[in-house]
Amino acid sequence: MRQKELRIALVCYGGISLAVYMHGVTKELWHLARASRAFRSGEATGGGTEDVYLELLRRLEDEHGLRLRVLPDIVAGASAGGINGVFLAQAVHSGQSLEPLTRLWLEFADVDILLDPDARPGSRLAKLWAMPLVWFMLRRDDLISASVAPETRAEVRSKLSRLIRSRWFEPPFGGLGFSRLIARAFEAMAQGELGPPLLPPRHPLDLFVTATDFSGHRQVLRLNTPPLVEESEHRLSIGFCAHTPEQAGGQLAHPLELIFAARATASFPGAFPALQIAEIDALGAERRLDWPTRDAFLARIMPEHARRGDLDAVALIDGSVLNNAPFGEAMGVLGDRPAQREVDRRFVYIDPHPGRVGGRARGDPRPPSFFSMIFGSLSSIPREQPIRDSLEEIDRHSREVAHQREIVARLRPEVEDAVERLFGRTLFFDRPTVKRLTAWRARAQQAAAERAGYAFDAYEQVKLQSTIDDLARLIHAAAPQPMEALPEPIARRLSAHLDESGLVRLGSSGGGASPEAIRFFREHDLAFRIRRLRLLARRLTEGWDDPEVDETTRESARDAVYRALSLYFDRDGLAPLGAGFPALAARVLEDPAAVLAEIATRRQLPMTDLSVDAILADALAEMPVTLRRRVLLSYLGCSGSSARRSWRSSPKKNPACASMRG
Repeated sequence: MRQKELRIALVCYGGISLAVYMHGVTKELWHLARASRAFRSGEATGGGTEDVYLELLRRLEDEHGLRLRVLPDIVAGASAGGINGVFLAQAVHSGQSLEPLTRLWLEFADVDILLDPDARPGSRLAKLWAMPLVWFMLRRDDLISASVAPETRAEVRSKLSRLIRSRWFEPPFGGLGFSRLIARAFEAMAQGELGPPLLPPRHPLDLFVTATDFSGHRQVLRLNTPPLVEESEHRLSIGFCAHTPEQAGGQLAHPLELIFAARATASFPGAFPALQIAEIDALGAERRLDWPTRDAFLARIMPEHARRGDLDAVALIDGSVLNNAPFGEAMGVLGDRPAQREVDRRFVYIDPHPGRVGGRARGDPRPPSFFSMIFGSLSSIPREQPIRDSLEEIDRHSREVAHQREIVARLRPEVEDAVERLFGRTLFFDRPTVKRLTAWRARAQQAAAERAGYAFDAYEQVKLQSTIDDLARLIHAAAPQPMEALPEPIARRLSAHLDESGLVRLGSSGGGASPEAIRFFREHDLAFRIRRLRLLARRLTEGWDDPEVDETTRESARDAVYRALSLYFDRDGLAPLGAGFPALAARVLEDPAAVLAEIATRRQLPMTDLSVDAILADALAEMPVTLRRRVLLSYLGCSGSSARRSWRSSPKKNPACASMRG
């Protein structure tokens, strides 16, 4: 039976007042994910549309021989899309239900509740001079009659009257009241029905919402002349990354951090006051919520403000002002995600204007009026910009991935033939051991280096610089107050130190890598190890045409590869470096040797290699000869032929992870 994962990267457009509509659409995706989980586990569904999705999945299996699993593992949104994305991500991660949220939206997302107490009109006679404006708004046929059901029009007219007669020149809705509503929503979800998480254990879930930094923060640009230029950046992305727990009920992040993100992204200018950190602090004190990760969270999402010490003055407004469709954030975490079977990645974009495709086109031949130009330039036109640039970038990325896979497929026969000639056919009948695997891998690497000739040194230089860049980003993320705004100066300092240590030339006179290069890569090149096992896992998943090996045997082989891969994942990121590493990372420009030595000591990659080889050796010993042959050819061929994808072509990763998706 063919198995496939349909992985969904959800991008939710900012919808201003259509937050309830956005909730309905994101809730359907939640229903689909729950039906997929029920289809895989055999548990009962929650009824409703989940039964429809379950029947669809069963038909795919019965009529097409395909077991499909749906995994919404990337969520990005702005404004109304952002706040609903936060709730969806928490439900997917924890197994909590969105049903209580529906009831809360319908009961409490109300103008009369959201109005700030100080902004409400004191009586029906308040602002009598504004009544002509109220009358004009209520008489417009296209304002209420065209979009509101007849049975609720009277209620809507009454609420609109109170809203217009509320205070002017200040936001009518209360900021703390909005934060309380969001907190109540999370509490309702936590107290509701609880099921298993909707993603596999340890699978990463990425959440992004956008906000707008009203005052802006400093960003450094590197040019030729002058070499450094500073500009003010107002776009702000708030990201969360968590690995799915085995047990239900876990938190994607601290509740106050999720409330902060939801409140910031949906703070529509003029309707809500800008979010300031004091508001979330007040909410935490009111609800007696301890926030031990407060400083680390704020420093991560607003590092420049943290360095300048002006976090308390930061004012955040609606994310859709500058980034209404955050495709870039979602694309930035596509690479290096775990896969245990064939994967089909799809972007799903939610636009809260049903029935309208391509944006609003202005058909009126008359020139725009004075107020139309003002409101259009400030609000309407920026929000209606097409997403063509983002879609073209996705298409370019897809074509690049397909091209790289085609290159690998074309090289595979030549590489496997070279491995077979190097070791002979008896290799596949020997019982693999840890010692033999280590020796075979070293022999394959040496043969590849000798065969590459002068091209080998160029390849090693590229791999060295990539490893240095990875280390620089890791150190930059760990340093509590980095001396530089970007990791590039750290990378240059590491390169200079390694040159002084004898890594100017990576090749040896006898062919292959020099002893210094071998030691450095053994201690620090984690990316190559992960890449090698990913290629092996992909080989076990795609392009299989051997009828002698059944799916169960292949599944066991894949499980072994991913168990081995998980050991490298555990060495990735900041967690294995310990609590004392940030203080040492801050001294990297002064003592890079000590920092590199500490990373090598903490990660223990050579010892991890032995554990990985033990897992693979045991798995290879249990495989039939045909499967063992294919696995060994791929594994040993990758030992000498894997080329690293350039960082230039990889979008920015989620800073909440600071890792290679471990």
